[in-house]
Amino acid sequence: MSWRFFVHFSHLPLVQKVLYSGALCVLGLGYSFAMIYVFASHHGRDGEPMLTVDDIVIAYSGTKTGTVLESSLRGPMSNMLPAAENIKISDWVRNGITEERYESEMKSIFDKRCITCHNKRNPHLPQLEDYEGIENVAEEDHGADLYTLVRVSHIHLFGLTFIFFIVGSIFCHAYLKREWIKISLIAIPFVSIFLDISAWYITKIFEPFAWVVLISGAAMGSCFAVMFFISMYQMWFYKLPTDAHQEERGLVQQDESDPPTASN
Repeated sequence: MSWRFFVHFSHLPLVQKVLYSGALCVLGLGYSFAMIYVFASHHGRDGEPMLTVDDIVIAYSGTKTGTVLESSLRGPMSNMLPAAENIKISDWVRNGITEERYESEMKSIFDKRCITCHNKRNPHLPQLEDYEGIENVAEEDHGADLYTLVRVSHIHLFGLTFIFFIVGSIFCHAYLKREWIKISLIAIPFVSIFLDISAWYITKIFEPFAWVVLISGAAMGSCFAVMFFISMYQMWFYKLPTDAHQEERGLVQQDESDPPTASN
């Protein structure tokens, strides 16, 4: 039999549907903000306004022709200070940073625009409170370091697994006539998580793998959206087709007619 019995949303009590809807809405909002953050933290590194594969290459493999500070000023930090100050810092770095010019011209800019977040109290961001800290980000850009990748990897592996386990568990109650489509929508995100995280490391040594980061991210987002909207629609507005009801009744009757197994 091609269609297998499952508990459709229409058979669930109201309280369970409210629970599922609340979980999906909160996860959907969180996923949307995560996509905005990914775009904001990666786009613009190559000088183009949109997120491109070159942005991914620079984020994980580096520019090889510029510095970490310049890459940030072109990308995620470009809107954090006026264009004139951005150009002034970039010019200072490009021409070789000096402590004299830092004290006379640059320190006031960094103190005003940067050290609120980039300070010694925040271990996850480069510190820009003094000349020594700025020297560290004025070196050649080699992309994200191994420690950063490991730290972010375990967060993404746990977080995304929980997200897609919850969404997939809810989506199991949806009715799709072709079961392989349903299985694919549930399985693709987990494969994409593995490919996405792996591609971060491989991109550092083989830049074309940046495409895998983009494609796997798009696959996760697309599957999340499809499962979200199908689940919400079938939970509150959809009615099972007649053949699905008939097949379900046939399976239930068959199960009831099966003789009980003997037990000791």
